[in-house]
Amino acid sequence: MLPRMRSETVDVATADGRADAYLVRPDGGENEELGRVLFAIDAIGLRPRIEEMADRIASHGYVVLAPNVFYRSGRAPVLPVPDLSDPNSRAGFMKQLRPLLDSLTPGRIVSDGSAYLDYLAGVAPGPVAITGYCMGGRLGWRIAAAYPERVAALAGFHAGGLVTDAPDSPHLSADRIRAEIYFGHADNDGSMTPEQIATLDRALDDAGVPHRTEVYAGAVHGYTMSDAAAWNEAACERHFAALFELLDRTFS
Repeated sequence: MLPRMRSETVDVATADGRADAYLVRPDGGENEELGRVLFAIDAIGLRPRIEEMADRIASHGYVVLAPNVFYRSGRAPVLPVPDLSDPNSRAGFMKQLRPLLDSLTPGRIVSDGSAYLDYLAGVAPGPVAITGYCMGGRLGWRIAAAYPERVAALAGFHAGGLVTDAPDSPHLSADRIRAEIYFGHADNDGSMTPEQIATLDRALDDAGVPHRTEVYAGAVHGYTMSDAAAWNEAACERHFAALFELLDRTFS
């Protein structure tokens, strides 16, 4: 059973408006004793499952901010979330999401990231860690690369799109990152193939970035999300263990 949490929906001022976000921390904890965690959501959006995960992270003594990264198109849920355990429903939903995903450009990610970090700075002092899921791993990477002095740790789980042929592929900015990095990849993930994982690791090695990469056997893209067909309980629990190990080391 989780300790009592204090949660609320907050608005984060950005260059393009106001992003609604879920903010949670242990009830009764003093702000100065809490590490700060930016939760970069998956493409499905800000929803109850994200809040559950943020609550669990906060229960370990952290203040967690999970923004609705699609706020330019409306407050969460931007689109009604269907039954994600049904592959057909999920496929149709992802088709609807495509314009939102395309609108989340690298420039907007970096601009919004500054606003999220600023908000957390007003809640509790000290370094920030980012945990990102699916596309959130890519968002977290771009924020960590843009603000290396502000991000002390980055964890990515079933993250996709980190290695592409584009001239602004995230992996090409590895030399800008100063955070310690952990990646928990799915071993069946078309958005992050073994070849792409190897390329990402080489980029981090060449840049001298401290990192650890693990591939979760039997897990598919989205394995942490209990509201989707991809959920894998064992892999999800493994992810929490790895994340807390990184966070505890970062904020010790």
